[in-house]
Amino acid sequence: MTITSNIYKKINQLPNGKTFGYADLHIAKNDYSAAAKALSRLVEKNFIKKISKGIFYKPEQTSFGELMPDYQELLRPYLFKNGKRIAYETGTSLYNRLGLTSQIPFRIKIASIHKRINIDGKILKTQAVKSYTKVTNSNYQILGLLDAFKDIKHIPDCSITQGIHRLSAIINELTHQQQKDLIKYALLYPPRVRALLGAILENENKEVTLLIKLKESLNPLTTIQLGVTKTELPTKNNWYIK
Repeated sequence: MTITSNIYKKINQLPNGKTFGYADLHIAKNDYSAAAKALSRLVEKNFIKKISKGIFYKPEQTSFGELMPDYQELLRPYLFKNGKRIAYETGTSLYNRLGLTSQIPFRIKIASIHKRINIDGKILKTQAVKSYTKVTNSNYQILGLLDAFKDIKHIPDCSITQGIHRLSAIINELTHQQQKDLIKYALLYPPRVRALLGAILENENKEVTLLIKLKESLNPLTTIQLGVTKTELPTKNNWYIK
């Protein structure tokens, strides 16, 4: 079977709307050049669509026209490598899903500790940012939440007071273990994240033992400028927040 017919057969077996790359088609590296030409021909014939270099999807045709892949499916090839998560979505698009803003960004931010994921395609545009630790499937949601703490002063259409109220509500929905993980990873973030997290946790009457490491990680001589009042965050003075 030729490379072209083999690729066609494998793509034909994929569900509509599925994104894929060379690895998903099990193409040997020494066949990449021939495979690239075959895939280009399939793009020209509109059998598949190109998202960015080496990433494609099989379009779904309906009576209303061609459907784009699901948003998360578009991102999937960039968030995983060999089946393991290496990156996560962050920034305004994530904060929108967390209920912190109604804004939808033109360019999506993708965080990873090693790989810079910049995409400037017609379908998907992303900006690479560096994560504070190695990204895994068990910590990426916690890291995204901590990013919201870090960016609280810059989230579009979200005042700091609104941000504090929403982050407090999210924290109250976490399990005890997730709250412990939140503190564990917060220690890798800037002081303003640790201070705000500590103040919110204390304000929500979380157990004191959870807060010890956070408090010890802060310099009493360093103040965190957030511009909140004691009415908005009663525990702010305990965490050097102004």
